[in-house]
Amino acid sequence: MATAPRTISTQSVIPPRIQNSCDFVQTLMKLQRAAQLITSTLDLDALLERVVNDLATSIGSVEVAVWLRDPGANEMVLCGVRGCTKYQKGSRLKIGLQGIVGHVAATGRLHYAPDVHRDPYYLPCEVDTHSAVSIPLIIGGEVIGVFLVDHNQIGAFSNDQLQVLEALAGHIAVAIENARLFQRERHEREQMQREAEEARTLQQALFQKAVPLVPGFTFETAWHPAGTVAGDWFDFLDLGGERYGVVLADVSGKGMPAALLMSATRALLRSLAKIHPSPGQTLTHLNQTLLEDFPKGKFVTMIYGVLEARTREMTLASAGHLRPLLINGHCSFLDVDTGLPLGLGTSSYPEHRIKLESGAKLLLYTDGITEAMNQQYEEYGPARLVEHFLQPDACVEGLIEEVQHFGSGSEHTDDATVMLIRSR
Repeated sequence: MATAPRTISTQSVIPPRIQNSCDFVQTLMKLQRAAQLITSTLDLDALLERVVNDLATSIGSVEVAVWLRDPGANEMVLCGVRGCTKYQKGSRLKIGLQGIVGHVAATGRLHYAPDVHRDPYYLPCEVDTHSAVSIPLIIGGEVIGVFLVDHNQIGAFSNDQLQVLEALAGHIAVAIENARLFQRERHEREQMQREAEEARTLQQALFQKAVPLVPGFTFETAWHPAGTVAGDWFDFLDLGGERYGVVLADVSGKGMPAALLMSATRALLRSLAKIHPSPGQTLTHLNQTLLEDFPKGKFVTMIYGVLEARTREMTLASAGHLRPLLINGHCSFLDVDTGLPLGLGTSSYPEHRIKLESGAKLLLYTDGITEAMNQQYEEYGPARLVEHFLQPDACVEGLIEEVQHFGSGSEHTDDATVMLIRSR
């Protein structure tokens, strides 16, 4: 970064103190180490403390301070200081009106007062202060702050030292900007995390409601999001007349966007299912609505069934979803014809009708189950799913645990949701 032009008080000046060259080299080395520590600190408060304390020790100054511009006011705010008794953190100076700091903030130029008692801008501070230098902290051509060093000797800083301090101020400015960016990003991440946790709580509330009491049937469900929230979901709808809607779906993508689309799709389905009696009609009308409202490239796979408790018959319609698994002494995947996933294009949704005899079980699941991948890039697959449910004590929670163990250590994770309908 090019250094800004410097100004020196025009009052009579005592020549700068000439230091021993060896002492000056040692000071340079100390400042270099201080600069390295400064630029490695991303916490703004810790950074400012390190600036004023490390530099005061290295330079042997009366006072070292960092003033930062208040973006909401024409003022400078003292944010880091060592060796000052008059001003404390939070003190303010008006830009262009108060002190050398206010002057430098307004001009954007270094100001050196070899003898503060002859300087027109200096505001009396420490009685031991006899010379002072204030250097603008500049990022992108804008003054974000002022770096101030006061010394107890008149003419304490040579031209070489002023150049070193200017270079150091450049490091400080970059470090402050990086710390601010880090602080801002951390705040945004924390806010997003809080919002995500609230969204997860809302999602869990949807899924934790009691399953319907259907004569002759029981329902088991398991929901395991890959992240804080999920695009997978299931639902039960009481359609009246001992008819019950059962749905399991998977919105494309993951995280918050998928969760928002899931919520919208769920609300639409609930309203349409009461109007259209058959699953095929419900999915057709739902698809038409989503084609108008869904972002391009987003879609939902869904299997929707209507269970008639009195006859034990269930009518299913699929929108690009995985085939259900029927478990009745043996396991078989139902050959359910499917339409397009919802939101991709105009489609019809054929219906498939089965009867769930006593003792039969029907499994609905998302691809987070069968497409779960281990570290060797093997999928869990349909065969392992069948093998799991051939066990007499098989249950959905056990399936989720088995899939998680299978994919342990893999970077390829997805939401996993399961529903098991047991006919008693």
